Amino acid sequence: MKTMIMLAMLLSAGLTMAADFKVGVVDTERVLRESAPAMKAESKIEKEFSGRDQEIKKLAKQAKELQALLDKEDSKLSDADRRNKERELSAMNVDLQRMQREFREDLNLRKNEELAIVLEQANKAIQAIAEAEKYDLILQEAVYRNPKIDITDLVIKHLADSKADSKPDSKAGK
Repeated sequence: MKTMIMLAMLLSAGLTMAADFKVGVVDTERVLRESAPAMKAESKIEKEFSGRDQEIKKLAKQAKELQALLDKEDSKLSDADRRNKERELSAMNVDLQRMQREFREDLNLRKNEELAIVLEQANKAIQAIAEAEKYDLILQEAVYRNPKIDITDLVIKHLADSKADSKPDSKAGK
């Protein structure tokens, strides 16, 4: 009987302490997709890589046209001409694969650099929200999050509102 009374007292004390404990959860992936700095970074990267992308598309079109010519004119070409065209096509395909690989590597590197900047800004926003709203704990990754404690929208709004403030920070870091 004494054990049950003691257990009840401990549970009630724990519930009282838990009521004062404020927890929030942030969906980092959503912040990296939907926040103003993330969209700005994505736009910046698209502009930066659009020229190379067009160059790759142009070379791919040339290779496709050369392959179509070889398929169409195969019986009409002399052996020497066919070998030259096949060599040209092979070299074009090697260049195309190299360009695509380098493009993907450079694109991934730039995306990671830009996302690191956005993540740093998000962490600062989360810190500011935690201090202003008196949170005891904010988690960025969770298997399950109750919508009542999800503060992702608040972080995205904070990033949008402080967009002008974050510009000098990102330039100072460069």
